[in-house]
Amino acid sequence: MVATPIGNLEDITLRALRVLKEVDVIAAEDTRHTQKLLAHYNIRTPLVSYHEHNEKSRARELVNELKSGKTIALVTDAGMPAISDPGYRLIVEAIAAGIRIVPIPGASALSTALAASGLPTDRFVFEGFLSAKQKERRSRLQELSGEARTLVFYEAPHRLLESLGDMRDLLGDREIVIARELTKLHEEFLRGPVSAAIEKFSVTEARGEITLLVRGARESTAISAERLKAEIGQLKAQGLRVKEIAEMLGEKYAVAKRDVYRLAIEAGPKE
Repeated sequence: MVATPIGNLEDITLRALRVLKEVDVIAAEDTRHTQKLLAHYNIRTPLVSYHEHNEKSRARELVNELKSGKTIALVTDAGMPAISDPGYRLIVEAIAAGIRIVPIPGASALSTALAASGLPTDRFVFEGFLSAKQKERRSRLQELSGEARTLVFYEAPHRLLESLGDMRDLLGDREIVIARELTKLHEEFLRGPVSAAIEKFSVTEARGEITLLVRGARESTAISAERLKAEIGQLKAQGLRVKEIAEMLGEKYAVAKRDVYRLAIEAGPKE
């Protein structure tokens, strides 16, 4: 597993370049994209495609080649394979076949954006891409509304404004950081409340690769009583008992379990 640059072609390690030269085959998410990197460093290793649409069948083929003694480097268009990119299925099947997995670390939009964001980095949650469907996206944000750790998302530019609107509705007007075009010529960090970002991108089209970071909920106000009641209702509808709900939500939001239990009892009879 070889990490490749997320923008600037100089952000690749000497070890990665050596491995890409020495392996028998490079499995790439987009062979045309990877070929540009290889040409820049005069690497002539053969390429095969490995992407989300052929992942299932190609994984088996690659594992068979590995069993025959070949060495394969897995790369994606940017960053580390299998992190919000193809690769997971191949890794799982290779491990099941007893094949050694060697990660070659390097650039990552996640760690790059987080380190320079100015938001707390000691504890964070990486959510990858939110759903393109509004109902599912809002449901996930609702679940994250009480999360005290810094939230990190990847987002497509054409969906950024919709996601920001849902965040304002469900998370409040929190401090966010939009890291755009990391390591590239037009790298930019936009910092401020969600409302300011909505105002900006309502008149200016978002462009480029985007990493979106959101300050976690303040622990003292992580969840209101009304929101807690709503979540209790949802869990009761799923068939959970009051005691189970109290334990689950008490741990999730760092509130006294007896308070959750009391609210659950007030909402209706124990199941």
